[in-house]
Amino acid sequence: MEEPDVVVVAAGQGPVVDVPAAPTVLAADGGADRALELGLEIDVVIGDLDSIGPETLARLERDGVRVLGHPAAKDATDLELALDEAVALGARRVLVVASAAGRLDHLLSSLLLLGLERYASLELTALVGDAVAWVVRGERRLAGSPGALLSLFALGGPARIRTDGLEYPLVDELVDAGSSRGVSNVFLGDTAAVRVTEGVVLALRPGGAS
Repeated sequence: MEEPDVVVVAAGQGPVVDVPAAPTVLAADGGADRALELGLEIDVVIGDLDSIGPETLARLERDGVRVLGHPAAKDATDLELALDEAVALGARRVLVVASAAGRLDHLLSSLLLLGLERYASLELTALVGDAVAWVVRGERRLAGSPGALLSLFALGGPARIRTDGLEYPLVDELVDAGSSRGVSNVFLGDTAAVRVTEGVVLALRPGGAS
């Protein structure tokens, strides 16, 4: 995995994962607790501060970490606020560390959020529990292993997809949002290429795949 410009850590429990070094670490509210568990040095905490541990918040404030507090009655999730901050900081490559546990609506919101047009300037990768997700605009080469699964989902509308290095190739195929056409493809080798000429695609390597 290439070194990101910014790591965004969302709230929630998850496995110990290897997070590449990054110049800036943004914690989305309770993501600060997980970031510290992963040994990350936090630069900014952002959110309504309802899920961060009070001891964690006090410690970070003592250490001079920048805290961007928002009202609880806000129009965006803490993760969305953190991604907006990454854009404001001029990031290009962003890694999101998120949880696959907890509320299903939160998980779905987080995955759909990654495909928003206002994040089109970002190369987004997400560690979601023990799964990996990539947002594909244009072309990306994705890491896997022979036999590992990869599912492709069109976000927000149809996407035209071409693949290389997968057992079931897509050749400039138009896949509708919500379609299962791209589910459960298989890596032939250690990498696969996904090219999107129309739309946006979320490529998901499920948990348990190497």
